[in-house]
Amino acid sequence: MMHSGASRAWYPSALGRGLGPMVPGEGLVPVPGPGWARGRAPRGPPLPETLPFGPESGASVTVCSSQLQVGHRGRCCSMGESPELLQQGRGPVPVRRQRPAPQGLRAMLKARLWRSCSCSVPCAWALVQDLLPATRWLCQYRLREYLAGDVMSGLVIGIILVPQAIAYSLLAGLQPIYSLYTSFFANLIYFLMGTSRHVSVGIFSLLCLMVGQVVDRELQLAGFDPSQDGLWPGANGSILNGSAATLDCGRDCYAIRVATALTLMTGLYQVLMGVLRLGFVSAYLSQPLLDGFAMGASVTILTSQLKHLLGVRIPRHQGLGMVVRTWLSLLRSVGQANVCDVVTSTVCLVVLLAAKELSDRYRRRLRVPVPTELLVIVVATLVSHFGQLHKRFGSSVAGDIPTGFMAPQVPEPRLMQRVALDAVALALVGAAFSISLAEMFGRSHGYSVRANQELLAVGCCNVLPAFLHCFATSAALAKSLVKIATGCRTQLSSVVSSAVVLLVLLALAPLFHDLQRSVLACVIVVSLRGALRKVWDLPRLWRMSPADAVVWAGTAATCVLVSTETGLLAGVILSLLSLAGRTQRPHAALLARIGDSAFYEDATEFEGLVPEPGVRVFRFAGPLYYANKDFFLRSLYSLTGLDAGRMAARRKEQGSGVGVGVGEGGPAQGKDLGPVSSRAALMPAAAGFHTVVIDCAPLLFLDAAGVATLEDLRRDYGALGISLLLACCSPPVRDILSRGGFLGEGPGDTAEEEQLFLSVHDAVQTAGARHRELEATDACL
Repeated sequence: MMHSGASRAWYPSALGRGLGPMVPGEGLVPVPGPGWARGRAPRGPPLPETLPFGPESGASVTVCSSQLQVGHRGRCCSMGESPELLQQGRGPVPVRRQRPAPQGLRAMLKARLWRSCSCSVPCAWALVQDLLPATRWLCQYRLREYLAGDVMSGLVIGIILVPQAIAYSLLAGLQPIYSLYTSFFANLIYFLMGTSRHVSVGIFSLLCLMVGQVVDRELQLAGFDPSQDGLWPGANGSILNGSAATLDCGRDCYAIRVATALTLMTGLYQVLMGVLRLGFVSAYLSQPLLDGFAMGASVTILTSQLKHLLGVRIPRHQGLGMVVRTWLSLLRSVGQANVCDVVTSTVCLVVLLAAKELSDRYRRRLRVPVPTELLVIVVATLVSHFGQLHKRFGSSVAGDIPTGFMAPQVPEPRLMQRVALDAVALALVGAAFSISLAEMFGRSHGYSVRANQELLAVGCCNVLPAFLHCFATSAALAKSLVKIATGCRTQLSSVVSSAVVLLVLLALAPLFHDLQRSVLACVIVVSLRGALRKVWDLPRLWRMSPADAVVWAGTAATCVLVSTETGLLAGVILSLLSLAGRTQRPHAALLARIGDSAFYEDATEFEGLVPEPGVRVFRFAGPLYYANKDFFLRSLYSLTGLDAGRMAARRKEQGSGVGVGVGEGGPAQGKDLGPVSSRAALMPAAAGFHTVVIDCAPLLFLDAAGVATLEDLRRDYGALGISLLLACCSPPVRDILSRGGFLGEGPGDTAEEEQLFLSVHDAVQTAGARHRELEATDACL
């Protein structure tokens, strides 16, 4: 490996620290090139015998391209370089890997098409396992370890699902039987297709609210009386005008038709997003947006349930200002409140809230959560049945809940066209909550989930049940937390929950005939406790990030004052504006040296920092692109105290020839500086600095406008005799600079070596050395 009997050499790392002696045959060079195999030196011309090796000589052995190259101080140079050029090295230079030749578009598409169309038994089985993850983990199911926890959590979730399913039918404006159908089928489908082990998929209060708003709107357009609720006695046949008489079914029948059409469109959107690999889209629905949306929707849900708590009949308002108009209607009708419903609601709310607080306080001592909702519903049903509250006081009850399953029915294409736009909001909200919950539980329990498969799973939970009289579903946080608390290990618990719901569907559903509607409304209101408490997080969020607090408050306020769909749209717009604002005006600062170390920090944030004489180190903590290039220049000129663009233009107008040669090429172009360049480099004495170093470590990306901005800046600084150096550029940024022509055009151009540096300290030291050399040259002249 080495000539003239030398046995070992030193290979310095990128930070200038030696990795240790390199013994021939051990293959310690980390970047092998062609001809290098198993630690053996490639064939080629022998190394010069006069070149010294060892740690004291500063020489290093590096692999570049296809031949062994030697350079002083870690420089990567060719075998034919002169000793004079070797002595100009400025520190270790990383060796770039040889990238494979880029594949043409036609060849790439052909290869992908061939892989997609080729089929074999292993490929088919792998595809089945990807689409149905249960076929993979069921084979590895540990019966003794997992079964007890899955059965326990499944029973608890099933017991919780029954009262919630009946209660959430109020939000959707549908009969309770359809909520039970939805809970049953959604759990089974997600058991087969979901990638999360702990997520509970089923009815979700926010989606129920959005479904109910669409159902109410379509019922009103169809001619049904909007002041009647489908579960009130005799409301099924009430109509507002004669247009509803032309329909072939009553109110409840038409309502479920609208809901199934909306659910099918929602599922199709989600499945399409999964097929097109658009799982990343849900990431743009930020957490402040989702929290604000949940808060605003919770206020809307609470408002919609007040009429059931008071036992009054008011119209279900639609459109802008729904919450405000509902409150006004409640204030006008408060004198007509049903005393029995008010007393029942008060008692149930006190019991449920007290039980929830005690359950939260003693959560660690309780191995299984107490099913408070089920106990309250059972007791309330018995009291209502034996006390005959419906006949004696006119209290509204759930009514007849049939048993068994209905025949499948295809959703109407006409209704699907009418609700296609409404389904977009449901698809985004359901996908965002499902993916975020799956990823959250996956991180906390040490397994990975696939966002695109989650979209397919949730989409199929909507597409297939839409033919079976079900409505939109997604993952629910509260039930998922209960599953974890009760020992859930896999999605087998969802099968147990479906079995509990099936038992209610086949036998126990008629027992809830005399259950008061006010009790169901209490269950819904208490379930909003967690979402309503998020309002106390707003001050902390404001202190941490005012932009996120604005997104949270704007989304919640728009949901309450306008509508939930408009609130979601406003939240997305505010989030995008917040993101654009953060990248358009990122933090900019001048850096100074921390004592005698090689580290630099913001001089306005830390005390005792030492500024480098004659050098300005500028940090721009964000990308450089078309939207913030002007802010980049303004920040740089303001912090350095020199408007290079205006000063260079003024000199050009005055016809000064000083520094023109530097302005055209600049020292970064690798050209001979000469007497004129040395004189220009000493010109900016009034500015107080001769070099500007840009710390590119926070620079995420550049676009064409960003590269053009750096080129113009280098030209303007060059016209004033000031050098522009870049430090800590990431490989993508270097590639963009190279492709944009900022680093020269030819392969032999040394612009990259002259202008790009591995660290800020390296750039500052090099700038000082160059300036001292130019001063010496100027003194000689």
